[in-house]
Amino acid sequence: MSQSDNTAIPGGKLVLVEFEDGIAWVTLNRPEKRNAISPKLSDEMLSVMNALECDERCRCLVITGAGDSYSAGMDLKEFFRETDRLDAEHKAAVVRSAAEWQWRRLMYYMKPSIAMVNGWCFGGAFNSLVACDLAIAAEEATFGLSEINWGIIPAGNVLKAVSAVMNQRDALYYTMTGETFDGRKAAHMGLVNEAVPRARLRERTRELAKVLISKNPTAMRTAKHACKRVRSMDWEDSQDYLFAKLEQMQFLDPEKGRASAMSQFLDKKTFRPGLQNYERGR
Repeated sequence: MSQSDNTAIPGGKLVLVEFEDGIAWVTLNRPEKRNAISPKLSDEMLSVMNALECDERCRCLVITGAGDSYSAGMDLKEFFRETDRLDAEHKAAVVRSAAEWQWRRLMYYMKPSIAMVNGWCFGGAFNSLVACDLAIAAEEATFGLSEINWGIIPAGNVLKAVSAVMNQRDALYYTMTGETFDGRKAAHMGLVNEAVPRARLRERTRELAKVLISKNPTAMRTAKHACKRVRSMDWEDSQDYLFAKLEQMQFLDPEKGRASAMSQFLDKKTFRPGLQNYERGR
């Protein structure tokens, strides 16, 4: 059943949601704190993600930040100093909530996701940046792993995220020096897919989101999850896993995309793979 236009929009305070032609623009909304991640923001973000995963108005998730920042990372006062006095059990609950939306859920979200890095992106913000399937940055954006300057290390799986997409020399350089870099450098190192002038950032992100939305949703979900999972498998396990997922899709795909595409290519001669999508709905 389709969602009506007056269906409640999740979030509303620390996380804003805007729907546009299948795109859910999700904005971290603490501009006065450079969208630093607090325990309350984490709780609200997790609720938003849970709601959007089943919301038909969201066919592609875009995460960005209000104002001139994507996110400055974890809020040092609310996430660290104020939790230092908590007992181990309550502190672990706060950490779990932040980790849950930043990478556990986001890494294998049911819908395609894009990080739109509009500005300042530091520390803990790298988790959601990397966990999103794709990332577009403003050329003018500023990135940094500044933890070394505070006498600490990038924890909370930030280093795991960075090492998953950047080569070791680049990851070590910016971890050890704490130096900043811009969107162009982030794209060159593979931290984001591409960098564009900030004036064109939303337009380019919209273009990419529309490409993702145009694909078969079951194939999209399976392909992106498989691409991430096979990285840690050996070749034999990967082949077995991928064949199993391919067969599973034939039962799960309501569009029957494989059969439709094969028929359009072999029988009707109307489909040119690599140049277009098969005609969905047939």
